[in-house]
Amino acid sequence: MKTKKIAAVLLTCIMAIGLMAGCGASNTNQSASNNGSQSASTNQSGNEEADTNSENTTDTTENTSTGNGKTLVVYYSASGNTKDVAEKIAKITGADLFEIEPMEPYTDDDLDWTDDDSRVSREHDDESLRDVELVSTTVDNWDSYDTVYIGA
Repeated sequence: MKTKKIAAVLLTCIMAIGLMAGCGASNTNQSASNNGSQSASTNQSGNEEADTNSENTTDTTENTSTGNGKTLVVYYSASGNTKDVAEKIAKITGADLFEIEPMEPYTDDDLDWTDDDSRVSREHDDESLRDVELVSTTVDNWDSYDTVYIGA
């Protein structure tokens, strides 16, 4: 009985050490968003700093893909919040915008999900009402886009 307890404690300790070592050993190249800070990495044998002359890899907002690929932001925004975010993403990435617009725009009353008789409540409850006619369903030059962000 005593041997089983010791074995259980040892096994638990080994598993805990393995988990900590596994989590701590993953020193990947992660860059902090929007602050450009660099972190020094250390090797496993001690406190020696890694070679600071190594090449830095950071994310850029430029379209660096090969060829003529472009970026597109496709969005639907009933209240305007998603539109604001989509415009910011497009500005930062240099992307084109494509708005998904219903032929019959949603009013504030249509968007009142607390009212069982509102348009969104009816569409939610009746699947046949969900196929909403759109102003446009195709993006011009779709094949020219390498990256597409979608927001709703």
